[in-house]
Amino acid sequence: MSVARITEISSTSTQSLEDAVKQGIERASKTLRGMRSAWIKEQTVEIDNGRISNYRVNMLVTFVLED
Repeated sequence: MSVARITEISSTSTQSLEDAVKQGIERASKTLRGMRSAWIKEQTVEIDNGRISNYRVNMLVTFVLED
């Protein structure tokens, strides 16, 4: 039997939503072991002078607990 835990993380990028997801997963993998999936809960953008200045994602990352 395996037991998993879910943690919510937020990540930003000046490039794209996809890049924000990638950076968030890469950073989380430095601390969390056994990551299995991520669910993108929310996507938002920040606007400055009529242009997108930042992309932000909030995601739920699932990882399996070790014995």
